[in-house]
Amino acid sequence: MSDFKCHFCEVCNGTGCIGEMPGMGGPNNSTNFILNYDEWDKVKKIPETVIPVHIRLSPMTGGEQNVGYDDERQFYFDLIDACDEAGVELSIGDGCPDEKLLFGIEAVQNRRKVHPDLKTAVFIKPYPDARIYERIEWASPVAESIGIDIDSYNIVTMRNLVHLEQKTPDQLKEIKKYLNSKGLPFAIKGIFKESDMEIVREVKPDIAYISNHGGRVETVKGSTAEFLARHSAELKSNSGELWVDGGIRNAEQVQTAACYGATTVALGRPFATAICRDRENEVKQIMKKLCTWEK
Repeated sequence: MSDFKCHFCEVCNGTGCIGEMPGMGGPNNSTNFILNYDEWDKVKKIPETVIPVHIRLSPMTGGEQNVGYDDERQFYFDLIDACDEAGVELSIGDGCPDEKLLFGIEAVQNRRKVHPDLKTAVFIKPYPDARIYERIEWASPVAESIGIDIDSYNIVTMRNLVHLEQKTPDQLKEIKKYLNSKGLPFAIKGIFKESDMEIVREVKPDIAYISNHGGRVETVKGSTAEFLARHSAELKSNSGELWVDGGIRNAEQVQTAACYGATTVALGRPFATAICRDRENEVKQIMKKLCTWEK
Protein backbone atom coordinates (compact mmCIF):
# COMPACT_ATOMS: atom_id res chain seq x y z
CA MET A 1 0.00 0.00 0.00
CA SER A 2 2.44 2.64 -1.14
CA ASP A 3 0.95 4.42 -4.15
CA PHE A 4 -1.88 6.35 -2.51
CA LYS A 5 -3.73 8.81 -4.73
CA CYS A 6 -4.55 11.21 -1.91
CA HIS A 7 -2.13 14.16 -1.65
CA PHE A 8 -2.72 14.44 2.14
CA CYS A 9 -3.54 18.13 1.93
CA GLU A 10 -3.67 20.08 5.17
CA VAL A 11 -7.35 20.76 4.46
CA CYS A 12 -9.39 18.31 2.36
CA ASN A 13 -11.25 20.94 0.34
CA GLY A 14 -11.01 19.67 -3.24
CA THR A 15 -8.25 21.94 -4.49
CA GLY A 16 -5.35 19.49 -4.23
CA CYS A 17 -6.78 16.77 -6.46
CA ILE A 18 -8.64 18.80 -9.07
CA GLY A 19 -9.97 16.59 -11.85
CA GLU A 20 -8.20 13.44 -10.64
CA MET A 21 -10.56 10.62 -11.56
CA PRO A 22 -9.68 7.83 -10.91
CA GLY A 23 -8.38 9.37 -7.75
CA MET A 24 -9.81 11.57 -5.02
CA GLY A 25 -10.96 14.49 -7.16
CA GLY A 26 -14.09 15.19 -9.17
CA PRO A 27 -15.28 16.22 -12.64
CA ASN A 28 -15.47 19.79 -13.92
CA ASN A 29 -12.29 20.76 -12.08
CA SER A 30 -13.76 19.32 -8.87
CA THR A 31 -16.29 22.17 -8.80
CA ASN A 32 -18.92 20.47 -6.62
CA PHE A 33 -16.31 18.93 -4.32
CA ILE A 34 -14.97 22.44 -3.68
CA LEU A 35 -18.48 23.88 -3.27
CA ASN A 36 -19.39 21.10 -0.84
CA TYR A 37 -16.56 22.23 1.40
CA ASP A 38 -16.91 25.99 0.95
CA GLU A 39 -20.64 26.40 1.39
CA TRP A 40 -20.96 25.09 4.94
CA ASP A 41 -19.74 28.54 5.94
CA LYS A 42 -22.32 30.15 3.65
CA VAL A 43 -25.25 28.39 5.40
CA LYS A 44 -23.71 28.33 8.89
CA LYS A 45 -26.02 28.19 11.90
CA ILE A 46 -24.95 28.08 15.53
CA PRO A 47 -27.21 26.23 17.99
CA GLU A 48 -27.73 27.35 21.56
CA THR A 49 -26.56 23.98 22.86
CA VAL A 50 -24.98 20.92 21.25
CA ILE A 51 -27.45 18.96 19.13
CA PRO A 52 -26.94 15.17 19.17
CA VAL A 53 -26.09 13.88 15.71
CA HIS A 54 -24.75 10.58 14.37
CA ILE A 55 -21.37 10.47 12.60
CA ARG A 56 -21.23 7.86 9.84
CA LEU A 57 -18.86 6.59 7.19
CA SER A 58 -20.13 7.35 3.69
CA PRO A 59 -20.39 4.29 1.46
CA MET A 60 -17.12 4.03 -0.44
CA THR A 61 -15.82 1.59 -3.04
CA GLY A 62 -12.88 1.62 -5.43
CA GLY A 63 -10.04 1.20 -2.97
CA GLU A 64 -7.63 0.32 -5.75
CA GLN A 65 -8.84 2.74 -8.44
CA ASN A 66 -9.54 5.82 -6.34
CA VAL A 67 -7.54 5.50 -3.12
CA GLY A 68 -4.49 3.59 -4.35
CA TYR A 69 -4.70 0.49 -2.17
CA ASP A 70 -2.85 -2.50 -3.57
CA ASP A 71 -5.64 -4.85 -2.46
CA GLU A 72 -9.33 -4.04 -2.87
CA ARG A 73 -10.51 -6.43 -0.19
CA GLN A 74 -8.03 -5.12 2.38
CA PHE A 75 -9.31 -1.58 1.83
CA TYR A 76 -12.75 -2.52 3.17
CA PHE A 77 -11.35 -4.45 6.11
CA ASP A 78 -9.07 -1.57 7.14
CA LEU A 79 -11.79 1.05 6.68
CA ILE A 80 -14.48 -0.86 8.60
CA ASP A 81 -12.11 -1.87 11.43
CA ALA A 82 -10.72 1.65 11.93
CA CYS A 83 -14.09 3.40 11.78
CA ASP A 84 -15.80 0.98 14.15
CA GLU A 85 -12.88 1.18 16.58
CA ALA A 86 -13.28 4.98 16.62
CA GLY A 87 -17.05 4.84 17.16
CA VAL A 88 -18.02 5.84 13.62
CA GLU A 89 -21.28 4.32 12.39
CA LEU A 90 -20.90 2.37 9.16
CA SER A 91 -22.10 2.33 5.58
CA ILE A 92 -21.12 0.08 2.71
CA GLY A 93 -21.93 0.40 -0.98
CA ASP A 94 -21.72 -1.68 -4.09
CA GLY A 95 -20.01 -1.38 -7.42
CA CYS A 96 -18.63 -3.32 -10.33
CA PRO A 97 -17.61 -6.09 -9.98
CA ASP A 98 -19.97 -7.53 -7.35
CA GLU A 99 -17.02 -8.34 -5.09
CA LYS A 100 -17.01 -4.72 -3.90
CA LEU A 101 -20.31 -5.17 -2.07
CA LEU A 102 -19.35 -8.69 -1.01
CA PHE A 103 -16.02 -7.46 0.42
CA GLY A 104 -17.90 -4.80 2.40
CA ILE A 105 -20.29 -7.40 3.81
CA GLU A 106 -17.37 -9.68 4.64
CA ALA A 107 -15.53 -6.84 6.39
CA VAL A 108 -18.54 -6.14 8.64
CA GLN A 109 -18.93 -9.83 9.41
CA ASN A 110 -15.23 -10.05 10.27
CA ARG A 111 -15.50 -7.04 12.59
CA ARG A 112 -18.19 -8.88 14.53
CA LYS A 113 -15.39 -10.85 16.14
CA VAL A 114 -14.81 -7.66 18.15
CA HIS A 115 -18.29 -6.07 18.01
CA PRO A 116 -20.80 -8.96 17.81
CA ASP A 117 -23.89 -6.81 17.23
CA LEU A 118 -22.33 -4.63 14.51
CA LYS A 119 -24.56 -3.60 11.62
CA THR A 120 -24.22 -1.19 8.72
CA ALA A 121 -26.27 0.93 6.37
CA VAL A 122 -26.15 -0.62 2.88
CA PHE A 123 -26.55 1.28 -0.39
CA ILE A 124 -27.36 -0.44 -3.67
CA LYS A 125 -27.20 1.09 -7.13
CA PRO A 126 -30.40 1.28 -9.22
CA TYR A 127 -29.98 -1.97 -11.10
CA PRO A 128 -32.87 -3.80 -12.70
CA ASP A 129 -35.13 -4.92 -9.87
CA ALA A 130 -34.06 -8.58 -9.84
CA ARG A 131 -30.46 -7.58 -9.13
CA ILE A 132 -31.55 -5.17 -6.39
CA TYR A 133 -33.50 -7.87 -4.56
CA GLU A 134 -30.58 -10.27 -4.97
CA ARG A 135 -28.30 -7.78 -3.25
CA ILE A 136 -30.84 -7.16 -0.52
CA GLU A 137 -30.63 -10.85 0.33
CA TRP A 138 -26.83 -10.75 0.35
CA ALA A 139 -26.72 -7.74 2.64
CA SER A 140 -29.67 -8.30 4.99
CA PRO A 141 -27.69 -10.26 7.63
CA VAL A 142 -25.46 -7.23 8.33
CA ALA A 143 -27.87 -4.41 7.46
CA GLU A 144 -29.45 -1.87 9.81
CA SER A 145 -31.00 -0.13 6.79
CA ILE A 146 -30.84 -0.52 3.02
CA GLY A 147 -31.13 2.20 0.42
CA ILE A 148 -31.09 2.83 -3.31
CA ASP A 149 -28.42 5.25 -4.51
CA ILE A 150 -30.52 7.00 -7.16
CA ASP A 151 -27.82 9.50 -8.13
CA SER A 152 -25.42 6.78 -9.30
CA TYR A 153 -27.62 6.46 -12.40
CA ASN A 154 -25.87 9.65 -13.50
CA ILE A 155 -22.44 7.98 -13.56
CA VAL A 156 -22.52 7.29 -17.29
CA THR A 157 -19.76 4.66 -17.40
CA MET A 158 -21.37 2.72 -14.55
CA ARG A 159 -24.85 3.09 -16.02
CA ASN A 160 -23.74 1.61 -19.32
CA LEU A 161 -21.58 -1.10 -17.76
CA VAL A 162 -24.18 -2.61 -15.44
CA HIS A 163 -27.43 -1.29 -16.96
CA LEU A 164 -28.52 1.08 -14.21
CA GLU A 165 -32.09 2.35 -14.37
CA GLN A 166 -33.78 5.61 -13.45
CA LYS A 167 -36.16 4.20 -10.86
CA THR A 168 -39.76 5.34 -10.75
CA PRO A 169 -41.46 6.25 -7.48
CA ASP A 170 -43.64 3.13 -7.80
CA GLN A 171 -40.57 0.89 -8.08
CA LEU A 172 -39.01 2.54 -5.03
CA LYS A 173 -42.25 2.17 -3.08
CA GLU A 174 -42.21 -1.57 -3.76
CA ILE A 175 -38.61 -1.85 -2.54
CA LYS A 176 -39.53 0.12 0.59
CA LYS A 177 -42.54 -2.13 1.22
CA TYR A 178 -40.36 -5.23 0.88
CA LEU A 179 -37.64 -3.92 3.20
CA ASN A 180 -40.11 -2.72 5.81
CA SER A 181 -41.68 -6.20 5.80
CA LYS A 182 -38.23 -7.49 6.81
CA GLY A 183 -37.95 -4.87 9.56
CA LEU A 184 -35.42 -2.76 7.63
CA PRO A 185 -35.72 1.00 7.06
CA PHE A 186 -35.55 2.14 3.43
CA ALA A 187 -33.30 5.01 2.33
CA ILE A 188 -33.13 7.10 -0.82
CA LYS A 189 -29.54 8.28 -1.27
CA GLY A 190 -28.27 10.83 -3.76
CA ILE A 191 -30.98 13.46 -3.32
CA PHE A 192 -29.53 16.54 -4.99
CA LYS A 193 -31.76 17.72 -7.84
CA GLU A 194 -35.18 19.38 -7.84
CA SER A 195 -36.61 16.29 -9.57
CA ASP A 196 -35.39 14.17 -6.64
CA MET A 197 -37.67 16.15 -4.34
CA GLU A 198 -40.73 14.90 -6.22
CA ILE A 199 -39.53 11.32 -5.71
CA VAL A 200 -39.21 11.93 -1.97
CA ARG A 201 -42.70 13.45 -1.81
CA GLU A 202 -44.18 10.35 -3.45
CA VAL A 203 -42.12 7.60 -1.80
CA LYS A 204 -41.72 9.08 1.71
CA PRO A 205 -38.59 7.06 2.54
CA ASP A 206 -37.61 6.18 6.08
CA ILE A 207 -34.29 7.96 5.39
CA ALA A 208 -33.73 10.84 2.97
CA TYR A 209 -30.01 11.16 2.24
CA ILE A 210 -28.68 14.30 0.55
CA SER A 211 -25.51 13.50 -1.40
CA ASN A 212 -23.77 14.29 -4.67
CA HIS A 213 -21.16 11.54 -4.32
CA GLY A 214 -18.68 13.99 -2.89
CA GLY A 215 -18.99 16.09 -6.05
CA ARG A 216 -18.07 13.13 -8.26
CA VAL A 217 -21.26 12.97 -10.35
CA GLU A 218 -21.97 15.38 -13.22
CA THR A 219 -25.53 16.65 -12.72
CA VAL A 220 -26.24 20.16 -11.45
CA LYS A 221 -23.74 22.62 -10.02
CA GLY A 222 -24.02 23.18 -6.29
CA SER A 223 -23.33 21.92 -2.79
CA THR A 224 -25.06 19.54 -0.44
CA ALA A 225 -24.86 22.22 2.27
CA GLU A 226 -26.93 24.68 0.22
CA PHE A 227 -29.35 21.93 -0.84
CA LEU A 228 -29.87 20.96 2.80
CA ALA A 229 -30.51 24.57 3.81
CA ARG A 230 -33.01 25.04 0.99
CA HIS A 231 -34.94 21.77 1.28
CA SER A 232 -34.52 20.53 4.85
CA ALA A 233 -38.02 21.43 6.04
CA GLU A 234 -39.73 19.61 3.18
CA LEU A 235 -37.42 16.60 3.38
CA LYS A 236 -38.06 16.28 7.12
CA SER A 237 -41.82 16.39 6.54
CA ASN A 238 -41.61 13.59 3.97
CA SER A 239 -39.16 11.18 5.62
CA GLY A 240 -38.29 9.65 8.95
CA GLU A 241 -34.64 10.74 9.13
CA LEU A 242 -32.48 13.21 7.24
CA TRP A 243 -28.86 12.38 6.40
CA VAL A 244 -26.28 14.48 4.55
CA ASP A 245 -22.69 14.20 3.38
CA GLY A 246 -20.27 16.30 1.36
CA GLY A 247 -17.45 18.54 2.59
CA ILE A 248 -18.09 18.16 6.34
CA ARG A 249 -14.79 18.48 8.21
CA ASN A 250 -15.38 19.88 11.71
CA ALA A 251 -17.80 20.10 14.62
CA GLU A 252 -19.19 23.50 13.62
CA GLN A 253 -20.27 22.07 10.27
CA VAL A 254 -21.75 19.03 11.98
CA GLN A 255 -23.78 21.33 14.23
CA THR A 256 -24.85 23.45 11.25
CA ALA A 257 -26.21 20.32 9.57
CA ALA A 258 -27.99 19.41 12.80
CA CYS A 259 -29.56 22.88 12.97
CA TYR A 260 -31.19 22.17 9.61
CA GLY A 261 -32.56 18.89 10.92
CA ALA A 262 -29.91 16.37 9.84
CA THR A 263 -29.87 13.39 12.19
CA THR A 264 -26.77 11.86 10.60
CA VAL A 265 -23.76 13.39 8.86
CA ALA A 266 -21.44 11.20 6.83
CA LEU A 267 -17.84 11.53 5.67
CA GLY A 268 -15.90 9.61 3.05
CA ARG A 269 -12.56 11.03 1.93
CA PRO A 270 -11.31 12.04 5.43
CA PHE A 271 -11.73 8.50 6.75
CA ALA A 272 -10.21 6.94 3.61
CA THR A 273 -7.25 9.30 3.89
CA ALA A 274 -6.90 8.48 7.59
CA ILE A 275 -6.44 4.76 7.02
CA CYS A 276 -3.73 5.54 4.46
CA ARG A 277 -1.82 7.48 7.11
CA ASP A 278 -2.32 5.93 10.52
CA ARG A 279 -5.51 3.85 10.53
CA GLU A 280 -7.20 3.81 13.94
CA ASN A 281 -5.33 6.69 15.57
CA GLU A 282 -5.99 9.08 12.69
CA VAL A 283 -9.69 8.15 12.51
CA LYS A 284 -10.05 8.72 16.25
CA GLN A 285 -8.55 12.19 15.87
CA ILE A 286 -11.08 13.02 13.14
CA MET A 287 -13.93 11.87 15.37
CA LYS A 288 -12.64 14.03 18.21
CA LYS A 289 -12.59 17.05 15.87
CA LEU A 290 -16.12 16.33 14.65
CA CYS A 291 -17.58 15.87 18.11
CA THR A 292 -15.76 18.55 20.15
CA TRP A 293 -17.77 21.72 19.83
CA GLU A 294 -18.24 24.73 22.07
CA LYS A 295 -20.30 27.78 21.22
